Amino acid sequence: MNKTHSDPTVQPVPASVTEQVDAADITLSNPKRAVLSLGSNLGNRLETLQGAIDALEDTPGVRVKAVSPVYETEPWGVDPGSQPSYFNAVVLLKTTLPPASLLERAHAVEEAFHRVRDERWGARTIDVDIVAYADVVSDDPVLTLPHPRAHERAFVLAPWHDVEPEAQLPGVGAVAELLGGVGSEGVLPRADLELRLPE
Repeated sequence: MNKTHSDPTVQPVPASVTEQVDAADITLSNPKRAVLSLGSNLGNRLETLQGAIDALEDTPGVRVKAVSPVYETEPWGVDPGSQPSYFNAVVLLKTTLPPASLLERAHAVEEAFHRVRDERWGARTIDVDIVAYADVVSDDPVLTLPHPRAHERAFVLAPWHDVEPEAQLPGVGAVAELLGGVGSEGVLPRADLELRLPE
């Protein structure tokens, strides 16, 4: 039997079905979409990234919906070779937490993995940044949305583009175009490494 386009086994899941599944998740009422960037360049980097993803999933009012591939990148803003390379990834969330509460949770996850904030651009076990929250554009100095440097960071744009090719950085533009503008030099996809979606 020839498979045709009407055969449901060869079609992507319709958005309406995805929305119904999300709506059936009674733990989240009227959730917002958030994009978080994760990075680690100390200790067991992959294990730490996975631990951070699991900790986010364990947060009441947060559901991890997608996890990007892993990229290995050179440290930002420091002399070459002065720090270990980073493993970076992006996660997409649905959350009922307001931005300030999500930021508190991101900081709590960093503290749980012994993130030390001794110096700007310093090496760290884990970095959890809120890249975007719904379509919010805010210049609040505590939490600027979207992240003020996301548009120039390939280590954010490349994994985000992988997991959401049509993504838009609120108030800035299409992630695909932004990535094309900055290029991906020094940002290496690590197909041999994988982060899993929490069960």
